[in-house]
Amino acid sequence: MFEQFQTTVVDTGAASIFVRHAGSGPAVYLLHGHPRTSATWHRVAPLLLEHGFSVVCPDLRGYGRSRGPAPQDDHAPHSKRAAASDIREVARQLGHDRILLAGHDRGSYVAMRLTLDHPDLVQRVALMDCIPITEHLRRTDARFATAWWHWFFFAQPDVPERVIMADPEAWYRPKADPATMGAANHAELMTAIRDPATVRAMLEDYRAGLTIDADDERADRAAGRRIEVPLCLMWSTRDDLEELHGDPRLIWKDWADDVEGHRIESGHHMAEEAPREVADVLGEFFSRDR
Repeated sequence: MFEQFQTTVVDTGAASIFVRHAGSGPAVYLLHGHPRTSATWHRVAPLLLEHGFSVVCPDLRGYGRSRGPAPQDDHAPHSKRAAASDIREVARQLGHDRILLAGHDRGSYVAMRLTLDHPDLVQRVALMDCIPITEHLRRTDARFATAWWHWFFFAQPDVPERVIMADPEAWYRPKADPATMGAANHAELMTAIRDPATVRAMLEDYRAGLTIDADDERADRAAGRRIEVPLCLMWSTRDDLEELHGDPRLIWKDWADDVEGHRIESGHHMAEEAPREVADVLGEFFSRDR
């Protein structure tokens, strides 16, 4: 994987962030979701290099080979604002004053927060399989809670760690097929999930989501803050986001001024399952300001 890429560990002050990066054009930052690492982009990243971009793939705080501070009762060290501050510092240390940003799953919430908090940094943003956390919560019913039960299970104290660490490979294996992911990507994931500190950090991500992150979104709404840069949405046709909530573009128009959307013929992990389609959408969207 990532044959043209170099790796760097960036000390952000609060965390150490493992980063894969390559290229010399406009900087595209790709933020992974749960429980993946930056390796999830191993098929998309080289295609974006071919489009003439620099590509930066970090492991989010606490995921993969990145490390963050110890968890706290308020979950603030694992909030999306904290994770977004890591990405801002990575960009500063790599010399990127403006970035093109894409996030998938949990990474999409970090991308959303970075775009809202630092519009001076983010030029365009793509969010994949995502609506705001508070929009999910506002629409929660028995159908959503049944389908997305893991949000509420992961938010419980202590129990999820004990359940997952009893056999982490068995827990994650059903959605981690090496043939679909790629063998090296799969091996990297298996290494990460065997680490109790990594599992704890991933769960803190969800605990922060239902508490401090949701509060931050409510504060955004109360203050009238919106995503002012162009927003591109992608959602998987074989996942359930549209089935549960309808066309996500309609939801995001309450949050952003300039919204477009693309259905991707894929399951949830679209960067692994439909890399060419993802890279083509990102490449076209990110090239518009050149």
